[in-house]
Amino acid sequence: MMSVSLAFAALALAGAAPSPLAETRTAVAHLAKGPAAKAKKPGTKKAVAKRPSKAQAAAAQPRPVRELSASAALVAHWVADSADNHALPYIIIDKAAARAYLFDAEGKQLADAPVLIGKALGDEATPGIGAKSLSEIGPAEKTTPAGRFLAKFGWAAGRQRVLWVDYATSVALHTIPPGNKENRRARMLSETIDDNRITFGCINVPMAFYNKGVSPLFQKDGGYVYVLPDVKPLEDVFPRLRVEAVRQANAATLGQQ
Repeated sequence: MMSVSLAFAALALAGAAPSPLAETRTAVAHLAKGPAAKAKKPGTKKAVAKRPSKAQAAAAQPRPVRELSASAALVAHWVADSADNHALPYIIIDKAAARAYLFDAEGKQLADAPVLIGKALGDEATPGIGAKSLSEIGPAEKTTPAGRFLAKFGWAAGRQRVLWVDYATSVALHTIPPGNKENRRARMLSETIDDNRITFGCINVPMAFYNKGVSPLFQKDGGYVYVLPDVKPLEDVFPRLRVEAVRQANAATLGQQ
């Protein structure tokens, strides 16, 4: 968690009612272009296109995106179909799976990556935690708060540029800090999930995911970050999911009449 002395954030739920949920939106990978065949010159043998290397052939295959959990998929459907992201890119942080899913402004899933999150289970930030130094934060306070956040780039301590998820509580999304403190790189790459809980509350992501995905998409106007809960019911964190469930049930009833 980045410590700041003064923090303020205004995060509001969009007022438009959500529309029906649709099928899962799957990622569409860009296909790498193979080398073009040389043009045939008069009086020469027919040019033959070079056979792509194994690396090029592998790059030309669609890259599978890890399947979303039921909760993450539900939130992804709701956001895309209701335009809750207001034509901005967004990220879904699935704390239970220790994974981040990146979407463009149109709701197309682009990438996913493992993440490191707050060491303690919990969905609320301790009041006033944004004004504390790291040494003042207790073990139980090291949580990554759940919710819907309007995130924008800004500066943190040490002139580090980060994506502020919740400036008021000093929660940012950024790459792993320099050095090998707490073996964070190994934790991120491990097959287990429990060891991904190590931060003071910030969200650590791989450098490629951050530089090639998050930075270009969020650079201009920012975007939304939806952090799924550890303990709270999903509908308590995102109340409009409950409204959508009722609307769908009513629509199904009317369709049977």
